[in-house]
Amino acid sequence: QVQLVESGGGLVQAGGSLRLSCAASGRTFSNYAMGWFRQAPGKEREFVSAIPWNNYNTYYADSVKDRFTISRDNAKNTVYLQLSSLKPEDTAVYYCAAAYRLSAAQAIMRSVQYAYWGQGTQVTVSS
Repeated sequence: QVQLVESGGGLVQAGGSLRLSCAASGRTFSNYAMGWFRQAPGKEREFVSAIPWNNYNTYYADSVKDRFTISRDNAKNTVYLQLSSLKPEDTAVYYCAAAYRLSAAQAIMRSVQYAYWGQGTQVTVSS
């Protein structure tokens, strides 16, 4: 089992920034691809960003490319998502997720590939 705990969400004005963190425990963190997904009220959960287990390639949804940055620190068992130039449409609950030894570019963006999920952290962007 992998336990994931997100933090760093909050209320921010449009154009502002936040850094989300996701702390993992339970298994060897470096064996897991890490992804961020979000779900806005009344909408389906959608992919935001991901980083594979075995390299530092990064993947982003088109809607967040050039504004969000994912990174991981295997020594701290933590993945981060830096959110910049925030827009009201970024308002959502943000979830981190872990997938064992996942690196394929298309698969890494699919939520069904992830077996472990955090409880989510709310990000609210005011206009």
